[in-house]
Amino acid sequence: MSARAIIGEINKYPNAPLVVLTGGEPSLFIDEAFVAELRIKTCKYIAIETNGTRPLPTNIDWVTCSPKTGFIGGDAEPCLLKQCDELKVVYLGQDLKQYDDIIAQYRFLQPCFSDNESQRESNTKACVEAVLNHPGWRLSLQTHRVLNIR
Repeated sequence: MSARAIIGEINKYPNAPLVVLTGGEPSLFIDEAFVAELRIKTCKYIAIETNGTRPLPTNIDWVTCSPKTGFIGGDAEPCLLKQCDELKVVYLGQDLKQYDDIIAQYRFLQPCFSDNESQRESNTKACVEAVLNHPGWRLSLQTHRVLNIR
């Protein structure tokens, strides 16, 4: 979609206070000019959810970094982002020290979802224990998974 088409779709929702740039990896498709145009033509708060593997435009209001590295099956690309508003990590038992160099106002751990109920319960228990043992982290949920929204 063109920037104009995206802005047209966004403006169909005048009461929505913000735009969240997400999807595959949104940093592959945006730049400062695009974000500036979004802000000017929608008058909305601009947020992004990124895996942190690419530099971001500096004119984004809220950055959520959700690294997908540091665990088996994770992305091969390293997380380059060193500062964000919110760090959101799907917990698979990985060493949380690997995220110590990322400056974040909020740090959230989410249990990894599994279709297998026993595995899901085990993942949740491990995540809760990790949060209890690492007070800088808060418990969060992958709400779309809990509600079965695909």
